[in-house]
Amino acid sequence: MPAEELELIHRSLNGDLEAWGEIVARYKQAVFAVTLSILRNYADAEDATQDAFIRAYENLRKYDLSRKFSTWLFTVAANVAKNALRKRRREREPPLPEPEGDPAEEVHQDIQLSAVRQAVAELPEGYRAPVILYYWHGLPLEEIAQVLGLPLGTVKTRLFRARSMIKMRLVEQGVIHDAVG
Repeated sequence: MPAEELELIHRSLNGDLEAWGEIVARYKQAVFAVTLSILRNYADAEDATQDAFIRAYENLRKYDLSRKFSTWLFTVAANVAKNALRKRRREREPPLPEPEGDPAEEVHQDIQLSAVRQAVAELPEGYRAPVILYYWHGLPLEEIAQVLGLPLGTVKTRLFRARSMIKMRLVEQGVIHDAVG
């Protein structure tokens, strides 16, 4: 762990809210990505992200300094999002529709990247988070297994199957051509 991050954690433990604010600023996008990959709803993911930082701050004394902080924080975020998803399912309310992207921005997006993102968004629930954590956030397989509470072999299998599903979707859309091998 970088010394600067360790100092921020120690200052946060001593009640320094500015230090905690710096931690939030560093990790808010990644934590939001974790919650969004599980909840698939922007408003719910924003709420879960806030809840995750609150829960992490409240439990910061339980954090084991020998572990990587980001792994611990992403685990907290994933657990908060999973709990929110269970609650949403119990309530049986349909999720709010995801906001449409900015049309001007969509015009300028690369077609292939847009198609890949769409294919990832359409993956079944258990496959999205490993793909996002591995490819977009660069987490090692072992950390993904810890964050999601899954065996390492399951993470590997889900990544393999997710890649196959994405490739099949891109071939169906004509974005890529099916190559032998």
